[in-house]
Amino acid sequence: MATTATLPQTQAAGARSRGALWRSRPAVAAATLLALVTIVSLAAPLLTPYDPSTPNVIQRLLPPPWAGGAEPSHPLGTDQLGRDVLARLMYGGQISILVGFSAVALSGAIGVTLGLIAGYYGGWIDDVIMRIADFELAFPFILLAIAILAVLGPGLSKVIIVLAITGWAQYCRLVRAQVLSLREMEFVEAARALGARTGHILFRHVLPNTWAPVIVIGSFSVAGVIIAEASLSFLGLGVPPTTPTWGGMLAQGREYIERAWWLATFPGLALMLTVLSINVFGDKVRDALDPRLRGP
Repeated sequence: MATTATLPQTQAAGARSRGALWRSRPAVAAATLLALVTIVSLAAPLLTPYDPSTPNVIQRLLPPPWAGGAEPSHPLGTDQLGRDVLARLMYGGQISILVGFSAVALSGAIGVTLGLIAGYYGGWIDDVIMRIADFELAFPFILLAIAILAVLGPGLSKVIIVLAITGWAQYCRLVRAQVLSLREMEFVEAARALGARTGHILFRHVLPNTWAPVIVIGSFSVAGVIIAEASLSFLGLGVPPTTPTWGGMLAQGREYIERAWWLATFPGLALMLTVLSINVFGDKVRDALDPRLRGP
Protein backbone atom coordinates (compact mmCIF):
# COMPACT_ATOMS: atom_id res chain seq x y z
CA MET A 1 0.00 0.00 0.00
CA ALA A 2 1.39 3.40 -0.98
CA THR A 3 2.04 5.73 1.92
CA THR A 4 3.52 9.16 2.36
CA ALA A 5 5.96 10.50 4.90
CA THR A 6 4.54 12.36 7.87
CA LEU A 7 5.48 15.99 8.49
CA PRO A 8 7.99 15.16 11.28
CA GLN A 9 9.60 12.55 9.02
CA THR A 10 9.83 15.06 6.18
CA GLN A 11 11.33 17.70 8.45
CA ALA A 12 13.83 15.18 9.83
CA ALA A 13 14.84 14.13 6.31
CA GLY A 14 15.31 17.78 5.37
CA ALA A 15 17.44 18.39 8.44
CA ARG A 16 19.62 15.38 7.60
CA SER A 17 20.04 16.62 4.03
CA ARG A 18 21.10 20.09 5.18
CA GLY A 19 23.45 18.62 7.75
CA ALA A 20 25.07 16.34 5.17
CA LEU A 21 25.45 19.26 2.77
CA TRP A 22 27.15 21.62 5.22
CA ARG A 23 29.40 18.89 6.60
CA SER A 24 30.89 18.52 3.13
CA ARG A 25 34.05 20.61 2.81
CA PRO A 26 33.82 20.90 -1.00
CA ALA A 27 30.23 22.13 -0.66
CA VAL A 28 31.20 24.74 1.93
CA ALA A 29 34.20 25.86 -0.13
CA ALA A 30 32.11 26.12 -3.30
CA ALA A 31 29.30 28.00 -1.52
CA THR A 32 31.84 30.38 0.05
CA LEU A 33 33.49 31.12 -3.30
CA LEU A 34 30.12 31.66 -4.99
CA ALA A 35 28.98 33.95 -2.17
CA LEU A 36 32.24 35.91 -2.41
CA VAL A 37 31.85 36.39 -6.17
CA THR A 38 28.24 37.49 -5.69
CA ILE A 39 29.02 39.95 -2.90
CA VAL A 40 32.02 41.47 -4.69
CA SER A 41 30.04 41.83 -7.92
CA LEU A 42 27.00 43.42 -6.29
CA ALA A 43 29.18 45.74 -4.19
CA ALA A 44 31.34 46.80 -7.16
CA PRO A 45 30.27 50.49 -6.98
CA LEU A 46 31.50 50.57 -3.38
CA LEU A 47 34.70 48.59 -3.90
CA THR A 48 36.20 50.31 -6.95
CA PRO A 49 36.46 54.01 -7.83
CA TYR A 50 36.67 53.32 -11.56
CA ASP A 51 33.88 53.42 -14.10
CA PRO A 52 34.09 50.18 -16.12
CA SER A 53 33.09 51.95 -19.35
CA THR A 54 35.11 55.19 -19.16
CA PRO A 55 38.28 55.02 -21.30
CA ASN A 56 41.63 56.52 -20.39
CA VAL A 57 43.90 56.08 -23.40
CA ILE A 58 46.90 57.47 -21.53
CA GLN A 59 46.91 54.34 -19.33
CA ARG A 60 46.00 51.78 -21.97
CA LEU A 61 47.40 48.23 -21.78
CA LEU A 62 49.12 48.66 -18.43
CA PRO A 63 50.12 45.26 -16.96
CA PRO A 64 49.36 44.38 -13.34
CA PRO A 65 51.85 45.99 -10.93
CA TRP A 66 53.05 42.59 -9.72
CA ALA A 67 53.84 41.66 -13.36
CA GLY A 68 55.98 44.68 -14.16
CA GLY A 69 53.33 47.37 -14.26
CA ALA A 70 54.10 50.84 -12.95
CA GLU A 71 50.58 51.78 -11.79
CA PRO A 72 49.62 50.20 -8.41
CA SER A 73 46.12 51.66 -8.57
CA HIS A 74 45.23 49.06 -11.24
CA PRO A 75 45.96 45.70 -9.52
CA LEU A 76 44.90 43.66 -12.57
CA GLY A 77 46.09 46.14 -15.19
CA THR A 78 44.10 48.04 -17.82
CA ASP A 79 42.63 47.09 -21.19
CA GLN A 80 43.15 48.47 -24.69
CA LEU A 81 41.11 51.59 -23.83
CA GLY A 82 42.73 52.20 -20.44
CA ARG A 83 39.78 50.83 -18.43
CA ASP A 84 40.49 49.10 -15.14
CA VAL A 85 40.31 45.32 -15.61
CA LEU A 86 39.37 44.61 -11.99
CA ALA A 87 36.46 47.06 -12.14
CA ARG A 88 35.24 45.48 -15.36
CA LEU A 89 35.49 42.02 -13.79
CA MET A 90 33.37 43.12 -10.84
CA TYR A 91 30.70 44.74 -12.98
CA GLY A 92 30.80 41.85 -15.42
CA GLY A 93 30.03 39.49 -12.56
CA GLN A 94 26.76 41.34 -12.01
CA ILE A 95 25.65 40.45 -15.53
CA SER A 96 26.64 36.79 -15.21
CA ILE A 97 24.91 36.33 -11.86
CA LEU A 98 21.80 38.24 -12.92
CA VAL A 99 21.44 36.32 -16.19
CA GLY A 100 22.26 32.96 -14.59
CA PHE A 101 19.77 33.07 -11.75
CA SER A 102 17.05 35.05 -13.56
CA ALA A 103 16.99 32.82 -16.63
CA VAL A 104 16.98 29.64 -14.53
CA ALA A 105 14.20 30.96 -12.27
CA LEU A 106 12.09 31.92 -15.30
CA SER A 107 12.70 28.70 -17.22
CA GLY A 108 12.11 26.67 -14.06
CA ALA A 109 8.80 28.41 -13.40
CA ILE A 110 7.62 27.78 -16.98
CA GLY A 111 8.83 24.18 -17.09
CA VAL A 112 7.54 23.18 -13.65
CA THR A 113 4.09 24.67 -14.32
CA LEU A 114 3.75 22.95 -17.69
CA GLY A 115 5.11 19.70 -16.26
CA LEU A 116 2.51 19.76 -13.48
CA ILE A 117 -0.29 20.35 -15.97
CA ALA A 118 0.92 17.71 -18.45
CA GLY A 119 1.49 15.04 -15.82
CA TYR A 120 -1.71 15.62 -13.86
CA TYR A 121 -4.21 16.00 -16.70
CA GLY A 122 -2.63 13.67 -19.27
CA GLY A 123 -4.49 13.06 -22.51
CA TRP A 124 -4.28 15.55 -25.35
CA ILE A 125 -2.95 18.28 -23.02
CA ASP A 126 0.01 16.07 -22.17
CA ASP A 127 0.56 15.24 -25.85
CA VAL A 128 0.58 18.90 -26.93
CA ILE A 129 2.95 20.05 -24.18
CA MET A 130 5.33 17.14 -24.70
CA ARG A 131 5.46 17.63 -28.49
CA ILE A 132 6.35 21.29 -27.96
CA ALA A 133 9.05 20.21 -25.50
CA ASP A 134 10.37 17.63 -27.99
CA PHE A 135 10.46 20.30 -30.69
CA GLU A 136 12.46 22.61 -28.42
CA LEU A 137 14.87 19.83 -27.42
CA ALA A 138 15.43 18.91 -31.07
CA PHE A 139 17.46 22.10 -31.58
CA PRO A 140 20.93 22.55 -30.04
CA PHE A 141 20.61 24.89 -27.08
CA ILE A 142 23.21 27.47 -28.04
CA LEU A 143 22.33 27.45 -31.76
CA LEU A 144 18.68 28.16 -30.98
CA ALA A 145 19.69 31.05 -28.70
CA ILE A 146 22.01 32.45 -31.37
CA ALA A 147 19.28 32.23 -34.02
CA ILE A 148 16.73 34.06 -31.86
CA LEU A 149 19.14 36.79 -30.72
CA ALA A 150 20.36 37.30 -34.27
CA VAL A 151 16.79 38.33 -35.10
CA LEU A 152 15.92 40.22 -31.92
CA GLY A 153 19.30 41.92 -31.45
CA PRO A 154 21.44 42.21 -28.30
CA GLY A 155 20.05 43.26 -24.93
CA LEU A 156 20.13 42.07 -21.32
CA SER A 157 16.40 41.38 -21.01
CA LYS A 158 16.39 39.64 -24.39
CA VAL A 159 19.26 37.37 -23.33
CA ILE A 160 17.44 36.38 -20.14
CA ILE A 161 14.18 35.66 -21.98
CA VAL A 162 15.88 33.69 -24.75
CA LEU A 163 17.91 31.56 -22.35
CA ALA A 164 14.76 30.91 -20.29
CA ILE A 165 12.74 29.90 -23.34
CA THR A 166 15.45 27.53 -24.53
CA GLY A 167 15.79 25.85 -21.11
CA TRP A 168 12.27 25.11 -19.84
CA ALA A 169 11.81 21.70 -21.51
CA GLN A 170 14.11 19.78 -19.16
CA TYR A 171 12.15 20.94 -16.12
CA CYS A 172 8.88 20.10 -17.84
CA ARG A 173 9.89 16.52 -18.65
CA LEU A 174 11.35 15.96 -15.20
CA VAL A 175 8.30 17.24 -13.31
CA ARG A 176 5.89 15.43 -15.62
CA ALA A 177 7.60 12.11 -14.89
CA GLN A 178 7.31 12.78 -11.15
CA VAL A 179 3.65 13.80 -11.36
CA LEU A 180 2.67 10.73 -13.38
CA SER A 181 3.51 8.57 -10.35
CA LEU A 182 2.43 11.04 -7.66
CA ARG A 183 -1.09 11.59 -9.02
CA GLU A 184 -1.98 7.97 -8.20
CA MET A 185 -0.70 8.15 -4.63
CA GLU A 186 -3.15 7.81 -1.76
CA PHE A 187 -2.64 11.31 -0.38
CA VAL A 188 -3.61 12.80 -3.76
CA GLU A 189 -6.63 10.50 -3.98
CA ALA A 190 -7.64 11.50 -0.46
CA ALA A 191 -7.35 15.21 -1.24
CA ARG A 192 -9.40 14.72 -4.39
CA ALA A 193 -12.07 12.75 -2.50
CA LEU A 194 -12.33 15.53 0.09
CA GLY A 195 -13.19 17.99 -2.66
CA ALA A 196 -9.88 19.84 -2.90
CA ARG A 197 -9.51 21.97 -6.00
CA THR A 198 -7.04 20.99 -8.69
CA GLY A 199 -4.80 23.99 -8.02
CA HIS A 200 -4.67 23.14 -4.32
CA ILE A 201 -3.77 19.52 -5.07
CA LEU A 202 -1.06 20.47 -7.55
CA PHE A 203 0.65 23.20 -5.56
CA ARG A 204 -0.01 21.98 -2.01
CA HIS A 205 0.42 18.21 -2.35
CA VAL A 206 2.12 17.34 -5.64
CA LEU A 207 4.61 20.16 -6.22
CA PRO A 208 6.43 19.86 -2.84
CA ASN A 209 7.27 16.23 -3.69
CA THR A 210 9.04 17.26 -6.91
CA TRP A 211 11.33 19.93 -5.46
CA ALA A 212 14.42 17.79 -4.84
CA PRO A 213 15.21 16.90 -8.49
CA VAL A 214 14.15 20.37 -9.65
CA ILE A 215 16.61 22.00 -7.25
CA VAL A 216 19.41 19.75 -8.47
CA ILE A 217 18.69 20.45 -12.14
CA GLY A 218 18.39 24.16 -11.41
CA SER A 219 21.74 24.33 -9.63
CA PHE A 220 23.51 22.79 -12.61
CA SER A 221 21.53 24.90 -15.07
CA VAL A 222 22.83 28.15 -13.53
CA ALA A 223 26.37 27.20 -14.54
CA GLY A 224 25.23 26.29 -18.05
CA VAL A 225 23.34 29.57 -18.47
CA ILE A 226 26.36 31.60 -17.33
CA ILE A 227 28.50 29.80 -19.91
CA ALA A 228 25.83 30.39 -22.56
CA GLU A 229 25.65 34.11 -21.75
CA ALA A 230 29.44 34.37 -21.94
CA SER A 231 29.40 32.54 -25.28
CA LEU A 232 26.74 34.86 -26.69
CA SER A 233 28.64 37.93 -25.45
CA PHE A 234 31.84 36.50 -26.94
CA LEU A 235 30.06 36.29 -30.30
CA GLY A 236 28.63 39.81 -29.93
CA LEU A 237 25.03 38.59 -29.52
CA GLY A 238 24.64 39.08 -25.77
CA VAL A 239 24.34 42.40 -24.00
CA PRO A 240 25.52 45.57 -25.80
CA PRO A 241 29.33 45.90 -26.14
CA THR A 242 29.33 48.98 -23.89
CA THR A 243 28.25 46.80 -20.93
CA PRO A 244 31.15 44.87 -19.35
CA THR A 245 30.69 41.10 -19.40
CA TRP A 246 33.14 38.26 -18.93
CA GLY A 247 32.40 36.89 -22.39
CA GLY A 248 32.85 40.31 -23.97
CA MET A 249 36.15 40.79 -22.13
CA LEU A 250 37.35 37.43 -23.47
CA ALA A 251 36.41 38.44 -27.00
CA GLN A 252 38.28 41.72 -26.71
CA GLY A 253 41.27 40.14 -24.98
CA ARG A 254 41.89 37.53 -27.66
CA GLU A 255 43.11 40.27 -30.01
CA TYR A 256 45.84 41.20 -27.53
CA ILE A 257 46.66 37.76 -26.17
CA GLU A 258 50.36 38.05 -27.10
CA ARG A 259 50.85 41.65 -25.96
CA ALA A 260 48.47 41.80 -22.98
CA TRP A 261 47.79 38.31 -21.62
CA TRP A 262 45.89 39.67 -18.59
CA LEU A 263 42.98 40.91 -20.70
CA ALA A 264 41.72 37.37 -21.42
CA THR A 265 43.27 35.53 -18.47
CA PHE A 266 41.39 37.17 -15.62
CA PRO A 267 37.86 37.02 -17.08
CA GLY A 268 38.55 33.43 -18.09
CA LEU A 269 39.62 32.58 -14.53
CA ALA A 270 36.58 34.36 -13.08
CA LEU A 271 34.26 32.45 -15.38
CA MET A 272 35.98 29.12 -14.68
CA LEU A 273 35.98 29.51 -10.88
CA THR A 274 32.35 30.66 -10.78
CA VAL A 275 31.09 27.81 -12.94
CA LEU A 276 33.25 25.31 -11.05
CA SER A 277 31.89 26.43 -7.68
CA ILE A 278 28.29 26.15 -8.93
CA ASN A 279 28.89 22.67 -10.36
CA VAL A 280 30.60 21.42 -7.20
CA PHE A 281 27.84 22.83 -4.99
CA GLY A 282 25.16 21.36 -7.26
CA ASP A 283 26.84 17.96 -7.15
CA LYS A 284 26.90 18.03 -3.35
CA VAL A 285 23.26 19.14 -3.26
CA ARG A 286 22.39 16.10 -5.37
CA ASP A 287 24.30 13.84 -2.97
CA ALA A 288 22.55 15.37 0.05
CA LEU A 289 19.07 15.07 -1.45
CA ASP A 290 19.52 11.50 -2.73
CA PRO A 291 18.65 9.10 0.13
CA ARG A 292 20.64 6.32 -1.51
CA LEU A 293 23.80 8.43 -1.25
CA ARG A 294 22.95 10.16 2.01
CA GLY A 295 22.53 7.00 4.01
CA PRO A 296 20.20 6.42 6.97
